[in-house]
Amino acid sequence: MSNTHAARGIDTSRPHSARMYDYYLGGKDHFDIDKQAAETVAAAYPGIFVCARENRAFMHRATRVLAREHGIRQWLDIGTGIPTEPNLHQVAQSVVPEARVVYADNDPLVLKYAERLMRSTPQGRTTYIEADVNNPAALLDAPELSEVLDLDRPVALSLNALMHFVTDAQDPYGIVGRLLSALPSGSALALSHCTPDFDPATWQKVTDIYTGAGTPVQFRARKDVARFFDGLDLLDPGVTVGHRWRPDAADGAALAEAPTDAEVSLWTGVGIKP
Repeated sequence: MSNTHAARGIDTSRPHSARMYDYYLGGKDHFDIDKQAAETVAAAYPGIFVCARENRAFMHRATRVLAREHGIRQWLDIGTGIPTEPNLHQVAQSVVPEARVVYADNDPLVLKYAERLMRSTPQGRTTYIEADVNNPAALLDAPELSEVLDLDRPVALSLNALMHFVTDAQDPYGIVGRLLSALPSGSALALSHCTPDFDPATWQKVTDIYTGAGTPVQFRARKDVARFFDGLDLLDPGVTVGHRWRPDAADGAALAEAPTDAEVSLWTGVGIKP
């Protein structure tokens, strides 16, 4: 998209976090203004490309673990972002073809690419709903959600690199609690969250760049990320840096480069609702 006209309803006058993330991942669905902002972040924090890559790798591993080891067959992925293959449903359905996935985002750019998110296996189902995590009741009441997910059976709530865009003033813990309260026992929370713990000065610069571009952020310490899992049974190894959460052979190339914790700067975890 960097060389195409803006789609209707998409604001190209300021950088957008989803398009910046696309740039970090080496995608093409961004504009020059996003590239400039992303490169400003990268100048302050060169590890941002590693962070983005490890965030995707964690999502893949967490999805496979929940499908293979915990019987999860349904996912609710909020803050989907611009589709980057393999998408969550492709990972889940590669393990369990009957997996059902609902994607939710409130970004017209993501809506433009939603067709990519709905190429399901014949046995499974996927859909996309336009909804805002800040209004969990409306999200849960969306008719498209109940058409695909059975909320009487376990659902994995996937919140990848999302909650640092929800400041304390927006009640992030209340939002996650409301979402989890709608899901039955055996459901799961898979969450990743950027952190300033390993390099506070650098992450203050990143905070300033995003906030200055009109996107408030709140990167959190480990104890504050762990709080999202209150009341859940954390899977081993608990809340840990992204590349250390159950690395597997599929991550061999990434592990060979041995990223540092400061480069990754991402707390991750998966918890099961008792």
